[in-house]
Amino acid sequence: MSSEQFKYHKGVLNIPLLLVFSCWVVYYIEIKFGLNFNKLGIYPGELYGLKGVFFGPFIHGSFRHLFNNSFPLLVMSGVLFYFYRTISWKVLIIGTIVTGVLTWIIARPAYHIGASGVVYFLVSFIFFSGVFRKYYRLAAVSLITVFLYGSMVWYIFPVEERISWEGHLSGFLTGLVMAFVFRKIGPKREIFEYHEDEEFDSYFDENGNFNPPPPPEEEKFETTE
Repeated sequence: MSSEQFKYHKGVLNIPLLLVFSCWVVYYIEIKFGLNFNKLGIYPGELYGLKGVFFGPFIHGSFRHLFNNSFPLLVMSGVLFYFYRTISWKVLIIGTIVTGVLTWIIARPAYHIGASGVVYFLVSFIFFSGVFRKYYRLAAVSLITVFLYGSMVWYIFPVEERISWEGHLSGFLTGLVMAFVFRKIGPKREIFEYHEDEEFDSYFDENGNFNPPPPPEEEKFETTE
């Protein structure tokens, strides 16, 4: 597929901004009106806890929690909509739902909130997509992703009790699987075609030596005085 698809469009900036803005609006409403939306998060093992699959990513427990998720969510969703334009919505929606459901299955009995699971999913998907597709442009994006967010891998393990490492792990695994599933859909490595010149190739012998044909002899004309 031609690199022509790597073009800026409004969604590259507008959609990530809308996602982050939505998180800030929810947090502002909580602070402004003294509300607590934590019970709209994912609560594992209970049917009512499944609503958190859809609402949980927009809810944050503190300003620091929200701030720490905002920038990577903005950057990674922007990268998704720029480099994977044709499948971006499908990847984002399916990945968010799968991450949430997997968290609901494996996590501890507590309310799991925040966009970090989605962030881990995006980072994982973008990194492994570049690896699986073997496309130099996407591989470069993968390396930049590792440089920026490589340290996040430690938080897929239970290093801190208050951190939902289960959500992080769910996002990481979801991104890995989806990168493999979608590896043949969307941007692909550029393939260059070379056309052989059969006449020119005939000038080489079986040992690769160049033996062009002798130039045609000039016709001799008799002249009289």
